[in-house]
Amino acid sequence: MFKEEAVVLHINKGRGAVSNATGRFESLQREEFDDGWFQEEREPPKTEIIADRSRSIITYNQSPDVPFDRSINPYKGCEHGCSYCFARPTHAYLGYSPGLDFETKIVAKHDARELLEKELRKPGYKPAVVALGANTDAYQPVERKLEITRGILGLLAEFRHPVTIITKSALIERDLELLASMAKENLVRVAISITSLHNSVGRKLEPRAATPKRRLQLVKTLSEAGIPVSVLFAPVIPGFNDEELEQVLTGAKEAGADEANYVLLRLPLETAELFYQWLELNEPLKAQRIINLIRDARGGNDYDTAFGSRMRGTGAYAAVIEKRFKLTSKRLGLNARSGALDTRRFRIPKRCSKQLSLF
Repeated sequence: MFKEEAVVLHINKGRGAVSNATGRFESLQREEFDDGWFQEEREPPKTEIIADRSRSIITYNQSPDVPFDRSINPYKGCEHGCSYCFARPTHAYLGYSPGLDFETKIVAKHDARELLEKELRKPGYKPAVVALGANTDAYQPVERKLEITRGILGLLAEFRHPVTIITKSALIERDLELLASMAKENLVRVAISITSLHNSVGRKLEPRAATPKRRLQLVKTLSEAGIPVSVLFAPVIPGFNDEELEQVLTGAKEAGADEANYVLLRLPLETAELFYQWLELNEPLKAQRIINLIRDARGGNDYDTAFGSRMRGTGAYAAVIEKRFKLTSKRLGLNARSGALDTRRFRIPKRCSKQLSLF
């Protein structure tokens, strides 16, 4: 009797996912297993850029858990390779795997600026703060070449449209002058996501994102340029990085952050299995305790989708994290919400004529 073959997990240099199971909507499923031929070193997976065919660029939501009702994501998929990313399951809608495909098959919205201009010029459009990169990072590595995010920001500046940005990339410094100009009109706020202050953690957990020290430098650079900066301690991973909460907030405050927030680890759909696989290979001695704590904060499940608790969790563990965060934020002066970004400056600029004036 043959023994059932186990799925083979691989640590891929510069990548986060350790497997690449077929998306849940596909009729055929694939599984990789060890048949004895995986003795040679595997070639690092390369990034493939795929053109997006969407006809709109602004996504609207009615979630009471987020402080915005619209967002723009220039990319689907993310090269940063964070094994815990809650957006991974969205790649299944495209026919790809939420695993390795999510960080190697990047769908880019090349015509994002044109689509956005059409939407902003629609009669009856009412401006409100738009979140840039709320799902996948708008400043991930491919942005260095494609400059889609820069095009979006330039257009928002022309329309004087308020925007918030969430990133863990140092590439945002490229647009420092533009952001500083928008900040003078109260049109922008940036949130820097910091998961740990230890390089050893970041290297494994977020392989292609900026180092912890570099992210603190980002906070300093942005704040010194007059751009309001928040720190987002996210995700809080029970039994893994939760002990760093106070240190991360303190470091961000010293660097110039004026607000703080946190999000408890979210593991929807395939993300749970992918993160647990990552734990198995990278933190085998801590894995079971981390999993138990995650489930304790989610009512015994891997994830809870309920509004009001999906960002914070429930139970004793979640309550302790919330209390620690509130006390530390209060002590550091990071818990006072600043004034809202200005929507009153919004204007629709005249189109530039391509024809010469007639005299």
